[in-house]
Order: sequence, then structure tokens, then C-alpha cells
Amino acid sequence: MTDPGLLHYVRTGSGEPLVIVHGLFGSSKNWQSLGRLFSSHFEVFTVDLRNHGHSFHHDEMNYEVMAEDLNRLLNHLDISSCRLIGHSMGGKTSILLAYQQPHLISRLVVADIAPVPYTHAFDHLIDPVLALTLDQYESRSAVDTALQQGIPDNLLRSFLLQSLERKSNHWRWKVNWQVIKASMQKITGFPDLPGDWQITTPTLFIRGEHSDYIGAAEEAVIAAHFRQARVRTVASAGHWLHAEQPQQFARQALEFLRD
Repeated sequence: MTDPGLLHYVRTGSGEPLVIVHGLFGSSKNWQSLGRLFSSHFEVFTVDLRNHGHSFHHDEMNYEVMAEDLNRLLNHLDISSCRLIGHSMGGKTSILLAYQQPHLISRLVVADIAPVPYTHAFDHLIDPVLALTLDQYESRSAVDTALQQGIPDNLLRSFLLQSLERKSNHWRWKVNWQVIKASMQKITGFPDLPGDWQITTPTLFIRGEHSDYIGAAEEAVIAAHFRQARVRTVASAGHWLHAEQPQQFARQALEFLRD
């Protein structure tokens, strides 16, 4: 594979490096507020994964290439060891990197995901977006209205619209919807690793109380493959726990990261 380039990132604060990796359909922008909070303690790098945010678009989308993208960025930044937070898809990417390059990650926080395949479907979000002809809309609110029938949840629609930008008098999605749709089986899955794979990095899994991503079966997988892992729960939160309960999430993460 040819080198696609470096991931886009935003840097704030000073101190030991903390890298934050967003989830599916997200971007570094979703972590802006928490990044500022964490920057009181660390030099924070919030990253856009490929096909998201301001990073490059590419037809290949799987955890192996996303982990390599992240590894390449850390090398470029001359980061030999960092703390790492990954949410959802970013959490799986972070887990794979910690497995492949254990010396790079001193502490790992995984937000509401486990290293297992999931059956969650996302076509109900992707298809209404792909059905739009963006150039026929003059305003963001008009795009929002057009999406209401297919995506009635206001908060979810608002989250997705964060990836819509106006450039050269045209609307553009920063999310590469077509490639993500084509790659969904790999995104909801997880790479095949040797049966006895282990991660020795101290790891904190933080799940949302109302999320179904880390249940008893997933906890068993975590216990089998992570030598130093604990699981904590954010009350009154679902899968987007860092957005729904940011103070509670930050408190749990910081307590672990600063230990």
C-alpha cells in the first residue's frame, strides 16, 4: 500500500503526551472540550482517523491500516511512549496498536468497546446521508430538515452534521460514507489475532450504563487477553458516554491516567 500521508491532529497543553482517538462518524472536534480539560495535565493530541474529520480519504478501511496510520503519526511526532484514549472504532484501533507496539502505550483507556465482532448495523444512518444531493441545499438547516425523516433522533443528526462543511460554495462531507459503508463488516469486526494474544499495558475500559457494547461476554474476553485491565461504568450514559456524561468520564479517565 502506498503511504497515504499523516493523520490530521490538534495539539493542546504541555506535559507527557496523551493521544485521543474518536469513534465511527466522529472526529477530533467531538473531543475538543475534553481535550482542553485533559490539557491541564498532559500535552493532548486529538486525532482524526482516515476517512474522518480533516484526515485523508482512502478506499482501504480496516483496523490494521488504522493502527498503522496512528503508529506513523506517533513516529512523526517523535512520541516514543504515550497515554492513549480510544472510543468505539478508535478504541479497537488503540487496542490493536497496543498489541502490536506495546512499548508505545504506557496506559490505555478504551471507551465503550471490546476487541470482539459486533452485530450493530449502521445502514439506517449511512443510507439517508447517501441519498442526499447536497448541492440542492442552501443551508445546514436545510440539510438537517432533509435528514429528519431518515434520522429522526435530533442529537444523533446533530452529531453527524458536525462532519458537514462548506467549501468553495459547495457542501462536503468530511466522513467518507461510501467507503465506510463498504467496509462496515471490518469496522464492526476485529482482526484475527493468535488465540493466546495478550496485552500487558495497564488498561481501563469505561462503558456506558445504558450501552450494550460491554456485557458479561465482552468482560470475559477482556479478562482473558488483558493482564492489567479493569472495567468501570459511567452512570446515565449510553455508547457516546464521553459526550453524554463528560465530567464523569473525565474523572474516571484522569484518575487512571494520572495514577
